[in-house]
Amino acid sequence: QWNLVCDNDWKGPLSTSLFFVGVLLGSFVSGQLSDKFGRKNVLFATLAMQTGFSFVQVFSTSWEMFSVFFVLVGMGQISNYVAAFVLGTEILGKSIRVLFCTLGVCIFYAFGYMLLPLFAYFIRDWRMLLLALTLPGLLCIPLWWVIPESPRWLISQGRFQEAEDIIRKAAKTNGLTAPDVILDPSELQDLNSQKQQTYTILDLMKTRNILTITIMSVILWMIISVGYFGLSLDTPNLHGDVYVNCFLSAVIEVPAYVISWLLLRNLPRRYSMAAALFLGGCVLLFIQLVPSHIRVLSILLVMLGKFGITSAFSMVYVYTAELYPTVVRNMGVGASSMASRLGSILSPYFVYLGAYDRFLPYILMGSLTVLSGILTLFLPESYGMPLPDTIDQMLLVKG
Repeated sequence: QWNLVCDNDWKGPLSTSLFFVGVLLGSFVSGQLSDKFGRKNVLFATLAMQTGFSFVQVFSTSWEMFSVFFVLVGMGQISNYVAAFVLGTEILGKSIRVLFCTLGVCIFYAFGYMLLPLFAYFIRDWRMLLLALTLPGLLCIPLWWVIPESPRWLISQGRFQEAEDIIRKAAKTNGLTAPDVILDPSELQDLNSQKQQTYTILDLMKTRNILTITIMSVILWMIISVGYFGLSLDTPNLHGDVYVNCFLSAVIEVPAYVISWLLLRNLPRRYSMAAALFLGGCVLLFIQLVPSHIRVLSILLVMLGKFGITSAFSMVYVYTAELYPTVVRNMGVGASSMASRLGSILSPYFVYLGAYDRFLPYILMGSLTVLSGILTLFLPESYGMPLPDTIDQMLLVKG
C-alpha cells in the first residue's frame, strides 16, 4: 500500500523489528513500574495502551506513522503480559500458581495464535484484520472490578490493612474462616522497618549469587526466544500452505504447555527444563540429515523442535519467578524478558540465514538450545521450596 517493494522492501521486516524494539523497551520499564505503582494498576494501564494505539494504527496514513504506533503497541503488549503473569504468581497458591502460569497464561496464548491464521484467511484487508484483532481488548474492562491487587506487593509497601482485606475476602469467597490475626504484629514491625527501602535494577547484581542467577537467566531467555521466534517466523519457508503451517505451529503449542504443566507439577524444575531444551535442540540438529524428498518428515521435526522449545519457554517463566525474591521479582522477570526480546529482534536474522543455506538456521538454533539445556543444570532447584521474599533468602547457584 505504501509502495513497500523494490528499494523500499527493507521497511516490511523493519516494522516487525520495531514492534520487538517496543517490546524490549516495555520489558525494561514494566518491571520497575509495577514494583513501584502496583501490579494491577500497571496491568490495566498497559492493556489500555496496547488496545488504544493498536486501534489508532488502523487509521495510519503512512508507513512511518504505522511503525511509530507499532513500537507503542509492543511496549503495552509485553508490559501487561509480565504484570499479569507476576500478579497471578503472587496471588495464587502453589498448586494453582503452576496451573495458571502454564495452562492459564500459555494455553490461551496458543488459542489466540490459532485464531490468527483463521482471521487472516478470511479477512485479507490488513486494516480490517487489525481492527478485528484489537476490539477484543475492550472485553478486559470489566476485569478491573474482579482482579485484586497483589497482597505480597501491598505488604512489601507497608500497606498491611489493604493486604489483609484482600486475604479476608479471598477466604470468604473460598468458604473459609480467616483467623483473627492474619499478619503477625512482630512480623509487621520487621516489614515496617524494611518498607522504606526502595529497590532498583542494580539490586539484581547486589550479591554474587543474584548476579550469577541474573546472568544465567538472561542467557537462557535470550536463546529460548531466538529458537521460539526463529521457528515461528520460519513457518512460511516450510513446504505447503502458509495458513495451515501457521495453524500447525500454533496447535503444537497446546500439548507443549500441557506437558510443561505436568512436568512442573511433578518433577524438579532444572531437569524438566533441560530435558525440553535437549529435545528441541537435538531434533533441530537432525533436520539436516533428512533426505530432501521426505518433506513431511522435515515439517514433523520442525514442529517437534517447536514443541520442545515452547515447553521450555512456558517453564522458564515459572522457574525465574520462583528464583527471584518478592522485592525484585517483577524486575527480575522483566530483565529476563528484556533479554528474550533481544533474542526476538535477532531471530528474523537467523531465519534470513536460510537464504544462504537452508539448514544453517536449524544448526545454529539447535546448537544454542542444547548449550542452554546444559546451562540450566547449574541453576538452583526451586521445586517444593517457599517463594523467597528477600535477597538473603534466595537459593544458591550449583557449583
